[in-house]
Amino acid sequence: MNVIEKARELGAMLQESEEMKAYKDAEAAQKADEASQAAMSEFNLNRLNLARDMQNGKISREDAVAKNNEAYEELLKKAPLIAEYVEKKKVFDDLVNQVNQIINFYITGSTGGCSGSCNTCGGCS
Repeated sequence: MNVIEKARELGAMLQESEEMKAYKDAEAAQKADEASQAAMSEFNLNRLNLARDMQNGKISREDAVAKNNEAYEELLKKAPLIAEYVEKKKVFDDLVNQVNQIINFYITGSTGGCSGSCNTCGGCS
């Protein structure tokens, strides 16, 4: 079996993983839920208004980011199916990052160390 075939096998395994199934189920549930979609529309409109206000000098970038973060937290409270989707997506993304970190180790011989950003990490060991 060659490298490309193994990559396809790994891709199929990721696609069939419990993490991917949970992520896809949560995605479908929040998309089918009218309350979740209404909350998301409200959040997106709020983001557009914040961006417009920032461009027009009515609000600083820092204040816009803070207000956006507050609105995001409110969205997750109002729409538990969106919160579940976000969590399931994070779990799946973490799995993919761990796989990439392992592959990178075998290519470079290094785990790359900790960058200090959990967004680029497969998890602390």
